[in-house]
Amino acid sequence: QVQVVESGGGLVQAGGSLRLSCSISGRTVYIMAWFRQAPGEEREFVAGETWSGDSTKYADSVRGRFTLSRDYPKKTTYLQMNDLKPDDTAVYYCAVSDQLYGPKRGVYEYWGQGTQVSVSS
Repeated sequence: QVQVVESGGGLVQAGGSLRLSCSISGRTVYIMAWFRQAPGEEREFVAGETWSGDSTKYADSVRGRFTLSRDYPKKTTYLQMNDLKPDDTAVYYCAVSDQLYGPKRGVYEYWGQGTQVSVSS
């Protein structure tokens, strides 16, 4: 059984930083991504990476500000978010895929419960 658990959300002022964590159990090799969903909006791709790390994608809106990293022994992936903006306010979801990789929601079979990120101006 695959479990995906996010943590690290919170309230921060514009220009501040947060680090989200995503812990995964039930899989040894996997592809993962972060998505976010603001109120009244569609869930959108934020960043994703293959298991080997040979391909990493970022949404244009976060490139240069957000960085993925991974602790393989802990099976935990991190999303470092710097220079946060009010438009980054959303619930952030970690998603896991067994085989496919890309920015589309349908690629990912397993999802966490989400963690709220709020950025005040």
